Amino acid sequence: MKHILLGIFALLPFIVFAADLSSPDGKYTMTVDGMTYSVTFNGKTIIEKSLLGVNIDNRLFESALAVPRGEYKDWSSDLQLKGEERSSVDTTWTPLYGENAKIRDHYNQLVLHYEKGSNGQGTVSEGYDKRKYYAMDIVVRAYNEGIAFRYHFPETANSLFLHITGERTQFAMPEGTMAWYEEWAQAPYEVKSLELKDNSWFESERPLLMQLPDGTYVALLEAAMKDYTRGKFKLAKDNVLQVTMYDSADIISPYDTPWRVIMAGERAVELINHKDLVLNLNQEQVTKDWSWIRPGKAFRSGKLEKSAIFKSIDFCKEFGFDYVELDAGWYGPEGKVSSDARKVIETRNFTMPEVCDYAKSKGVGVWVYVNQRALYQQLDELLPLYQKWGIKGIKFGFVHIGNQQWSTWLHNAIEECAKYQIMVDIHDEYRPTGLSRTYPHLLTQEGIRGNEEMPDADHNTILPFTRYLCGPGDYTLCYFNSRVKNTKGHQLAMAAVYYSPLQFYFWYDNPYMKGWDSAELKFWKDCPTVFDESVALDGVPGEYIIQARRSGEDWFIGAMTNKEGRTISIPTDFLPKGKYEVECYNDNPALNTQTNVQCSMFNVQSGKKPITLQLQPSGGAALHFKPIR
Repeated sequence: MKHILLGIFALLPFIVFAADLSSPDGKYTMTVDGMTYSVTFNGKTIIEKSLLGVNIDNRLFESALAVPRGEYKDWSSDLQLKGEERSSVDTTWTPLYGENAKIRDHYNQLVLHYEKGSNGQGTVSEGYDKRKYYAMDIVVRAYNEGIAFRYHFPETANSLFLHITGERTQFAMPEGTMAWYEEWAQAPYEVKSLELKDNSWFESERPLLMQLPDGTYVALLEAAMKDYTRGKFKLAKDNVLQVTMYDSADIISPYDTPWRVIMAGERAVELINHKDLVLNLNQEQVTKDWSWIRPGKAFRSGKLEKSAIFKSIDFCKEFGFDYVELDAGWYGPEGKVSSDARKVIETRNFTMPEVCDYAKSKGVGVWVYVNQRALYQQLDELLPLYQKWGIKGIKFGFVHIGNQQWSTWLHNAIEECAKYQIMVDIHDEYRPTGLSRTYPHLLTQEGIRGNEEMPDADHNTILPFTRYLCGPGDYTLCYFNSRVKNTKGHQLAMAAVYYSPLQFYFWYDNPYMKGWDSAELKFWKDCPTVFDESVALDGVPGEYIIQARRSGEDWFIGAMTNKEGRTISIPTDFLPKGKYEVECYNDNPALNTQTNVQCSMFNVQSGKKPITLQLQPSGGAALHFKPIR
């Protein structure tokens, strides 16, 4: 389905005016008034009057400009409205893989055209270079799922170069708003007020989840950050958040800045169910053969020794996993310039071709970890070599993120990997902004406080409402490791709750250790990593989450609670009409087994009595629904 309506371009006098744009269902409305805006949701103001605009300082590049220094402090202040353009789009697209087999892209759009340095009649304002004029558009999209806006610098005759020193974009929140603050991508969360007296508020990661005094949940996100600088949020003053750029950005028009995204929900799970919005704000992938992309399950070989690697490959074959991964150290100390990722270090007793050949004979693919230091120095040589060896994917390690240089380098490196049919997993502080739509071979990324840090259940029940709103997270699921703070049922449920097309299981565990015959591990074998439909059924940030996902006709549900035990009710009205056999795996401390997970089976009728389960403190449950013919 495709339906596009273009509005009439109107020349307007240079006056400040207010322009409204509403979502197709009317729930969201954004009002732009000069260089300010506000947003309502269900008739309630969720973003009060807030600043728009950018700061630009071109003095280093345009010495001919005779503009006093002070005028550069607010480049947007004297932009003059030239006209507006409206359109509507309603399409449905099919991702190669994902949380949903079909994604609707339905929005109304408003483009406001501004000029600077021209009065619209062929003359140039005093103080500006007569060879140039400056233009900027504010592009607003209103979806049923949220509001997005960005700044567009249109093409000019001389390919105008701009030095962007910062954004003026702000989000003025209602007084009393609370936020789930996270200082860096792998940090713990804290719930904080938006008040300057709390001087521990520095810059918060995105997505940023908030709850307004009336109970409404609001999330702020960033989308399509490809060749710009990473944005975060700081307090400009009480209850006013400011977009902060990691560093300045140098651009040549035409150019689009990343999208600033606002989502809201009466219930927090509405945000989860609307997160495809981030993908919709990114460009479609280039039409080509992507058949070599294969999401799946992976196991890390903990020991980089030939017999241990082969044993890990055998385990993948036996357990039904798709990939084995060789982590840091296979080509030498990852932090040293002298380490050469074109070969296995001489102190190891294997070669990469023999590992790839053995894995191929077992139907298993090979991934390798490569630190950014080696990728930066050797990428042009590594990619054709890895393709020759038969490497299926690279896990980028310790990527430098934030400024424009490294953001551009990283995404160019991802593009290069596609030329050699190599998939990508980015580790450490990188956070997704929906670019997996453009680069579908970018399967997943870390940027998450996962099982490397062994977080508690409170943290784990925050993640679906925060970090996972922006895209897949490589949490590196553990099971038997003694440092895990949560129950086995809690860990099992992660396969359905935490989305990652490349899902690592049994991180820090060794193949064939005691416990592999535990009956409940069937859920990890059965649950896929990509789905046809996903629905968050219920949950509260930091308390609990119930997530349902469909693959074919089977449904998989993961339920997780925080450090408090609780009784949960799983509805059955989301199921298509019919009867289902349910395999249920739930914690039972009374069992005298290694894992204390109760495996049970029962039947349910869709739309009838809900399923009631008792979750243990820091616990969880996993359920597999199969239709009965």
